[in-house]
Amino acid sequence: METTSSSLPLADKPKPNYLTASYGIKSWLLTLDHKRIGILYIITLTTFFMMGGVYAALIRLELLTPAGDLLSSEAYNRTFTGHGVLMVFFVLVPLIPATMGNFLLPLMIGARDVAFPRLNLLSWYLLVIGGLTAASALLTGGVDTGWTFYAPLSSRYANGAVLVAIVGAFIAGFSSILTGLNFVITIHKMRAPGLTWFRLPLMVWAIYATSLIQVLATPVVAITLTLLALERLFGVGIFDPALGGDPILFEHMFWFYSHPVVYIMILPAFGVMSEVISCFSKKAIFGYRIIAYSSLAIAALGFIVWGHHMFVSGQSAYLGLVFSLLTMLIAVPTAIKIFGWLATMWGGSVELATPMLYAMGFIGLFTIGGLTGLFLAAMGLDVHVHDTYFIVAHFHYVMVGSAIMGYMSALHFWWPKMFGRMYPKTLAKVAAVLVFVGFNLTFFPQFVVGYLGMPRRYHFYPPEFQIYNVFSTAGAMVLGIAYLLPLLYFPYSLFKGEKVGANPWGAKGLEWETASPPPTENFEFTPVVTEEAYAYAKEGEPVVH
Repeated sequence: METTSSSLPLADKPKPNYLTASYGIKSWLLTLDHKRIGILYIITLTTFFMMGGVYAALIRLELLTPAGDLLSSEAYNRTFTGHGVLMVFFVLVPLIPATMGNFLLPLMIGARDVAFPRLNLLSWYLLVIGGLTAASALLTGGVDTGWTFYAPLSSRYANGAVLVAIVGAFIAGFSSILTGLNFVITIHKMRAPGLTWFRLPLMVWAIYATSLIQVLATPVVAITLTLLALERLFGVGIFDPALGGDPILFEHMFWFYSHPVVYIMILPAFGVMSEVISCFSKKAIFGYRIIAYSSLAIAALGFIVWGHHMFVSGQSAYLGLVFSLLTMLIAVPTAIKIFGWLATMWGGSVELATPMLYAMGFIGLFTIGGLTGLFLAAMGLDVHVHDTYFIVAHFHYVMVGSAIMGYMSALHFWWPKMFGRMYPKTLAKVAAVLVFVGFNLTFFPQFVVGYLGMPRRYHFYPPEFQIYNVFSTAGAMVLGIAYLLPLLYFPYSLFKGEKVGANPWGAKGLEWETASPPPTENFEFTPVVTEEAYAYAKEGEPVVH
């Protein structure tokens, strides 16, 4: 990368960075700076994550013993619903796109901001309003339908708080749509000179594919929740059989959105992996183009596999066979990425920095989650383990383990860029190892107990399953400590952390060409891109150690 001599400087003297440009809460709440909005998202999602974590702790404490001796049946239903609603709609869906995407996307493409800064700020406000609305329902009476809001339970029998939670999820959906639209236009129209499509960082490709899903899939769940609310409020027969509706229609509409949403959660983490693994292997990413195309392939195929959630719903066996084959097909572009990352590390000068530890943990967890997804794509096995803890384990390996591993890798990778200070490296490595150990100890036993037949959503279970739940609860304690450590050392680093320069990792990419923390306008000169992405070393050339 270089800056052209004909570019005009934004100012004759260095401009203040985005942290020092203006002070006060009002300046942050009314900011149009994408970097500040990214920080606001980090604070917001961290808050919702801690709330969801409290629900998770209650679930694991309840399941420590076979008898339901901590929570009543109704309270347990409200607890796992609260956990699911907060974590899915208000943490995992916006996790990397809203936080790292907002902060990094303009920097990575050499732009001053996103295409629509005011729309960007509105997106954050919509997420906050939606989250607070849903949280108010969870804390004042609670919702007991599960995070899927299945009808007719939600439209007829559940308490009135479910309608408030549905409104919260509906509002948050508009945040997702507007963010995706903003990012698509930004990538198309605001790239720096010389930054062609096949010079883009793979993180940008991942955000682009994710944004397409957000724009195309999220309106479907918005329509679904609107129909659900109409049925509950006015008795319109849409999903309730007693009113002439069809509950299977709800499942089709809900999962048509909710399987693509899996890739809203995980595709950005794939992008993070490409950046981190290439940087800490000091080697050009292996198979750049095929990895870029695989992101678009995953986004497209994600729309046509929703039926694997409905193998036991009574759908045609022939239709189930089609969905089974399509689900197995989507494993191909995912495997391409994993093999590309492993090939990048092979022969590279691998540095086990904290972001790289999280990246390696991601590969391990996602491989387990992905392979067990193939088990569930087989109809015969899926019928056996459907609605057991096997499903819970698979979902958490793919969503929580992989998505949050990717987020933690990104946060540790770009934290010095965001704030100009380094966190305690040794403590961060300890936290990364504890996350991996604690997560496997928590959820791997659930594969076993689920295969043995323990159903999910029950807080009573046969005594022979207790040993597996003891392991899971012990692992959850380790995992809780591991997640708590960054909550302590990241704020500490803001005041006591070692100051770093523009590029402490020796990484490639436009974001590393500007100061840390970045100036308000991102770049003093308009950057001009003159080299390929990940120009550490050419594929096939030896790496200089």
